[in-house]
Formats: sequence, structure tokens, C-alpha cells
Amino acid sequence: MPREDLFSKEAALKNQAKRELANGLEKDSIYKLRLQCFSRGATGILGLARAFRVMDDDGSKTLNLEEFKKGIIDIGLDVNESDIDDMFKRFDTDNNGTINMTEFLVKLRPPMSASRLDIIAKAFNKLDKNGDGQITVADLKNVYSVRDHPKYLSGEMTEKEILVDFLKNFEAGAPNPDGIVTKEEFDNYYATISASIDNDAYFDLVLRRAYKL
Repeated sequence: MPREDLFSKEAALKNQAKRELANGLEKDSIYKLRLQCFSRGATGILGLARAFRVMDDDGSKTLNLEEFKKGIIDIGLDVNESDIDDMFKRFDTDNNGTINMTEFLVKLRPPMSASRLDIIAKAFNKLDKNGDGQITVADLKNVYSVRDHPKYLSGEMTEKEILVDFLKNFEAGAPNPDGIVTKEEFDNYYATISASIDNDAYFDLVLRRAYKL
């Protein structure tokens, strides 16, 4: 599928989300946050996930209310205080003052069919050459050839610059771009792309073409 077509589908999703946010109708707080993320395109949910990861100092995958609030505010999402409190209370099921950020992000992402999750996993596993659960420039060197890239051929960019540029697709809007893409971040990125494509077979084709699966 031409890259331009994918961009036009993402643009349509962004515009649809903006229209829905502006229609004045009452919305569930989580659905409203999802629309806010969609209005930023494929990197909306990804940016929020990254903001949460920055604050998870001990790697426990849990956030208290202040951290949760700060993550949403830090990336500039327009969510009011009562919606933030409502979302937090709904996920703090044992009332211990913390929520599991992975569970929250899974709920925030639009649901995907098993076939879509499967093809996303295949794409990630192909790129994650050493199987450590994250994609880096070192992984990409083994699976992504830059030899036919126009900017490589013209001498404008080196191999490393092109590979870093590819990883930036998954880090746009992130508060801490680090050149590392985790499986969760890969899923978050493609969850929004998935929402812009109605047909399962078409989504499958997009990823098979993109990653030569």
C-alpha cells in the first residue's frame, strides 16, 4: 500500500477525532482520552505511554494519581481534572492509590482482532533480531537494507542516520526519545494505524508489505 494512502487514512482518523471532540456530546472519560490521542495521529497513545514510562522510576509499571495526572498534562492533552480522577478511580480497583499503567494503556487502545495482533507481533519479532524485547539500530542493521534509500544513494544520510530516522516514527512526540522501541510501544503505534483501517485483510497486507513478511 502506498505510504501516502496510509498517511491519508491517519489524517482522516485525526480529523474524525477532532470533529467528535467538538460535537458537544457527553462522552465516557476513557473514550474522550482516546479521541484526544487519535487527534494527534499514530503517535498520540504512544506519546502518553512514553510519558508514563518516564515517571515509572522503579519499573513497577504502576502510577499514583499525581504521576498519572502529570503524564497526561506533560504531553499537552486537553483533559479536565474530573475526567482524570474518574479514569484513575476506575483502574484503582483495589483502592491502594495506584494503577497498572499497562492495563490502562491496553484499555485506552482501540480493540484489535487476534489476526491484527498476530501480524503486529510477527513484524516486531522480525525487527527484534536478538530477541531481547526491544528494537534498536543494531537490530535494524540486520533486517533493514538502506542500499536503495534515495538519501543514502545521494549521500545525504548515512546508514545509521536512516535507521535512527526509522525509529523516530515510533518516538514522535515522546518526552524521552531514546532510540529504543519496546513491544508495547510498537503495539501502541499500530493500534492507532489499525483504527484507521476497517478491513482486517487490508491491515494484514499493509504490515506484510511494510516489513516484507
